Amino acid sequence: MAEKEQANKKILEWNTIKRLITFVAPYRKTFWFLVLLTISIGLLGPIRPFMMEYTINQYIAFGNYGGLINMTLIMLVLLFLQAYIQYLHTYLSGWLGQSIIKDIRIALYRHLLNLRLKFFDKTPIGRLITRNISDIETLASVFTEGLAALVGDLLQIIFILVLMFYTNWRLTLVSLALLPLLLLSTYIFKEKIKKSFDETRVAVANLNSFVQEHITGMSIVQIFNSEAVEFKKFEEINREHRRANLRAVMYYSVYFPVAEVIAAGGTGLLVWYGAREVLFENVELGTLIAFIMYISLFFRPIRMIADRFNTIQLGIVSTNRILKLLDDTEHIPQNGSLIPEKINGNVKFENVWFAYNDDNYVLKNISFEVKEGETVALVGATGAGKSSIINLLSRFYEINQGKILLDGSDVRAYDLATLRRNIGVVLQDVFLFSDSIADNITLGNADISREQLIAASELVGARRFIERLEGGFDYNVQERGATLSVGQRQLISFVRAMVYDPKILVLDEATSSVDTETEELIQEAIGKMMKGRTSIVIAHRLSTIQKADKIIVLHKGEIVEEGNHQELLWKDGYYANLYKMQYKMMI
Repeated sequence: MAEKEQANKKILEWNTIKRLITFVAPYRKTFWFLVLLTISIGLLGPIRPFMMEYTINQYIAFGNYGGLINMTLIMLVLLFLQAYIQYLHTYLSGWLGQSIIKDIRIALYRHLLNLRLKFFDKTPIGRLITRNISDIETLASVFTEGLAALVGDLLQIIFILVLMFYTNWRLTLVSLALLPLLLLSTYIFKEKIKKSFDETRVAVANLNSFVQEHITGMSIVQIFNSEAVEFKKFEEINREHRRANLRAVMYYSVYFPVAEVIAAGGTGLLVWYGAREVLFENVELGTLIAFIMYISLFFRPIRMIADRFNTIQLGIVSTNRILKLLDDTEHIPQNGSLIPEKINGNVKFENVWFAYNDDNYVLKNISFEVKEGETVALVGATGAGKSSIINLLSRFYEINQGKILLDGSDVRAYDLATLRRNIGVVLQDVFLFSDSIADNITLGNADISREQLIAASELVGARRFIERLEGGFDYNVQERGATLSVGQRQLISFVRAMVYDPKILVLDEATSSVDTETEELIQEAIGKMMKGRTSIVIAHRLSTIQKADKIIVLHKGEIVEEGNHQELLWKDGYYANLYKMQYKMMI
C-alpha cells in the first residue's frame, strides 16, 4: 500500500532531480560532452531537408550537375557525421548511465551494511532487493533513454520549427494544423501510461517480495503441505503483474497508430496544399519536398516525447525510493575512536533499559558485571531478554537508558570494528553463505592466513570433519550450509568466531538444536574456546551451564535471581523450578 501511495504522488520533483544530478559530478566531463553531442544531433537532423531544398531549387531546377554532385557529397559527409555522432551519443549515454548506477548501487549497499538490525526487523527483504536491482535499473534508463534523448528531441523540434517558419510560414501552419490533436493524444497517453507504469512497479515489488520470502521458507511450505495454496497465491500475484504490463502494452498499441495517422494526415494536408501552391508557382518544388521531410522529422520526436517523459517519471519514482532508503537514519553511529592495544574483557551493565519499540521495554534496569576470564550464564523463558543483552553488547542495537562498559569505557566510545572484532558471537541459527568453508570462516578477510584457519579449526575440533569433505576447506557448503549437518554448521560457526582470537565469547543457544552425541563434541569445543576468555552463555539446557561462575536468571526483562548453580538451587526459587522441570523431562 505504501508503494502505491508513493507511486501516485506527483513525480517531477526538482529537489529529487537536483540530488540525482549530484551523482553525475564525478563524470561531469563526459556529461557535458554528451550535452554537446545532443545539441549536434538536434542540429544535424533538420539541416538535411534545408540542404535538399537548396539543392533542388538552386541546382536541379537549373540543370547544374556539378553543383548537384557537390551538394550530394556534402550531404553524404553530414549523414556519416551524424551517424558517428549518434553512435557516440548512444554509447556514452549508456556508459554514463551504467557508471552512475554502479556508484549508486555501491552507495546503497554500503548504507545497508551500516544500518541497525532494527531496520531489517521491520523492512521486507523483497523490498530491499527491489531497491537494489529493479529500481536502480529503472534509474539507468533515465540516462540511456530519458534525459539525453528528451533534450535531443526538444532541440530538434525547436530547430525544425525555426527552419520551417524561416522558409515558409504558410506551409508551416498547414503542416501543423493537426498538431493540437497529436498533443492531446500524447497528453492522454502520458497520463494513462504513467498510471500503468506505477501499477507495474507495485506489481514487480509484490512479486519480488513473494518469491524471495517463499523460496527462503520453502521447507515450511512443504512441511505443512501448502504447495497448492501458495501456488494459487503466486498465480494471482503473477496475473496482476501480467495485467499491469498488458495495460501498458494496450496503451502503446493504441497511441502509436493514432499518432501515425495524425502525422500522416498532417503530411497529406501539406502535400495537398503545397502541390497546389507549386502548380500556381507560389512555392518551389524543393521547398515542398523539404517540408515533407521536415514534418516527418517533426512528428517523430513528438510521438516519442510522452514515452521519454514517462521513462523520466519512472526514474524519478525509483530515485525517490532509493534516496528515501539512503536517507534512513537507522544506522549505527560509528563516532567511537577508542582502539586500545589490549582488551581485558571486563563487562559491566549499569541500569540498562532497552526497547525494540520505544514504549515496550524488553530489558528493565539490568545491572551485572562479568570480570575478565569469568563465565556468566543467562537463563530464563523465551522472551525474557537474554538475546537482547548480547545484541546490545555488540551494539547491534542501541540502549535507551543506562551504560554498557567494557574495561571501564562505554562501548559507544570504542571504534565499532575494534569492539566487534574482540567479541566472538556464536548464534543458535547458524547462517552460512553459498561459498567455501574457508570463505565462510574468514568472510573474505585476506588478513586471515590458512595457518590461522587450520589452528582455529583444530582448537574447536572441526578440522577432522572438514578435511574429510571433498576439497577440505574449499568445499562449497551451498546456500545456508544445506549440505552439512546442524552440528557441523555449529562447529564452523565456532571456528568463525575463534579465528579472530576474541577476548569475549558470546554463545547464544549454541547447543539447543543438536543431539546428545553432537552436544558432547560441541561442549568439548566450547570448553577449549572459553579458556582465558570472558564468556557470556545463553542456554535452555541448564545442564550445560552448571560450571558457570555466575548464573543470571531473567524474567520479563528483569533480573530475578543471581548466583552460581548450587546457590540458586539452595534458594529454591525461579532457577530451581526451571531445573526441576528440565530434570523431570530428562527422566
